[in-house]
Amino acid sequence: MYLPPRGKPDFPAAPEPTEGQNFTVDKDLRSWLETNSDVVTVIKKPVAVEHIGALSAQSEGPIVFENIIGKPGYRVVDMLVKHRNLQARALGVAEEDFLKTLAHRLRQPPRGVINVRTGPVREVILTGDDVDVTKLPICYQSDADPNPMMTCMNFVKDPENGRYNVMNALTTMTGPNEGFSLFISRDTAVIFQKYISMGVTEIPIAYVAGLPPAFEIMGNFAGIHMDSWGETDMFGTILDQDVEFVPCETIDMMVPAEAEIVIEGLLQVGDMEMMDCGPNPQMYHIPARVPQPTVKFTAIMMRKDRPIYRAVQTVPETDHQVLPRLCHEALLYTRLSEMGIDVKDVRFPTWGGAMSCVLQVNGAPREGVIGDALLMMMSTPLNNGKLAVAISDDTDIDDPGAVYHAIATRCNPAEDMVVVNKTRGHPGDPSGTPIPGDAFNRVNGKLGIDATIKSRLNPADFERTWPKDWFEQDLKDYLDDD
Repeated sequence: MYLPPRGKPDFPAAPEPTEGQNFTVDKDLRSWLETNSDVVTVIKKPVAVEHIGALSAQSEGPIVFENIIGKPGYRVVDMLVKHRNLQARALGVAEEDFLKTLAHRLRQPPRGVINVRTGPVREVILTGDDVDVTKLPICYQSDADPNPMMTCMNFVKDPENGRYNVMNALTTMTGPNEGFSLFISRDTAVIFQKYISMGVTEIPIAYVAGLPPAFEIMGNFAGIHMDSWGETDMFGTILDQDVEFVPCETIDMMVPAEAEIVIEGLLQVGDMEMMDCGPNPQMYHIPARVPQPTVKFTAIMMRKDRPIYRAVQTVPETDHQVLPRLCHEALLYTRLSEMGIDVKDVRFPTWGGAMSCVLQVNGAPREGVIGDALLMMMSTPLNNGKLAVAISDDTDIDDPGAVYHAIATRCNPAEDMVVVNKTRGHPGDPSGTPIPGDAFNRVNGKLGIDATIKSRLNPADFERTWPKDWFEQDLKDYLDDD
C-alpha cells in the first residue's frame, strides 16, 4: 500500500558496505551520522535550546541541530533508534535480521575493551573553576520541569569487581557544577549500597554523551549480568569490533575514547533531596518527586571540533521509550524461541506507553502455544508487559491501527483473552494501586490478547480485501506538481 503506516517512516535501506570502508558499525557517532546521512535531518537555522525537545520529538529519524542559540561550537542529536529500521542500522544489519542478531550477540561471551592512554574525547579537558555544565546544550524535557535535564548514558563502577553498569539516569541541572540524578536501575542500587557499606558517600560517575547507537542499546541491558560482566564489557560484542577506553581526568574510571562529551562527577549519596522525576515513558509525571542524590561535577572532557551532545527527549514517542526495551525484546525473542515458537518479531511499541508488548508469529501455532507466550510476555523481569498481544505475520506490527484491527477481528474475548490479577505494576502507570511508602512500585493486573489467525478457524476468512490495484496505484502520481 502506498501510504506508509504511522509508526514507521519509509526510510531507504542501509547503504551497502564498500571495500575499505566501515559501513557495518562506525566506531564514533559523527562517522555513524555521515554513513547514515541519507536518513539524517540537519537543522542549520538558529534554534533555542529550550525548543530542541519539542522539535526533535517531531522527527521520525535522526536529527542534528547545528546552530544552537547561546551555545556556540556545540551540536545536538536525537532520535537515533526510534524505529526498527534505524535500530538495524545501529547494528549494521538488515531490518529483518536485527532482533535475531541482537539476541545472538547477547548470548556471546564479553569481548571486553582495550584501555589506551588518550583518544578524541580527551582533546579538551576542563577542571576546577572551568567546569560549567550550563555552557553545554543540555535540553529541557517538559513545561512541568523548569530546569534542563541531562538524559545521556552514565557509567558507575562496582567497587568490588570493577565492572561497569550503564544507564540513562535523568539528571536535573541546578548550577554550573551541580545537579540531581534519578536512579531506578536495580544494578545501580546494588552498586550504591556496596559503596555505602564501605563507608564511601562520594561515588564516582561519568556522564557519557555522543556514541554510536549500538553503545546505547547495550548500555540499556537490564538482565542479570553484573556477577559475570558489566555492560561496557559487551560493547565490543554488540559492535562486533574492538572498543577503546581512556581514563577520566578526576575520577578513577575509564570511558569510551570516541565519545563526544564526558562529564565527570561525584554522587553525594549521603545528601538526598526530594526532586522532580520528569516525564515518564507513559507521558505522565509520576512518581512526581522522589529522593535523589546530589552530584558535584568535577571535570568535562570533549572533542575540540564541534562536539555533539546526545539528547534523549523523553516524550511523546521517542528514543526514551525504545532504548530500555531493545535488549528486552532480544531476550524475549530467545525465550519464546526456546518454547518452539516461530517468532517473526517482538516489539514494545512507542505508542504502547512502554507497557505493552507485541509478539508477531509466523504461521498458526497449535492450540495452547500462544497462551504460554502471553504469560511469558506478561511476566517479564522488566515489568513492562501489562498488555501482551500476539499477532500473525500478515499484521503490520509497526501500524497501531493494524494491530487494533487484528484485536477487534481475530480475538474472541471469551476464548482468546487472559487476565492476571494482583501483579507488579509499573511505577509510571496511574491506573495501578500505589504501595504506601514505595514510590517505585504499584500493584496492577495484566491482560493477554491472542489476535493471531487461529488454527481452529478457517484462514481464508481472514484474508483482507482492498480496492482493485490498491498496491499499484498512488494518489501522489495524479496530483499537480504546483
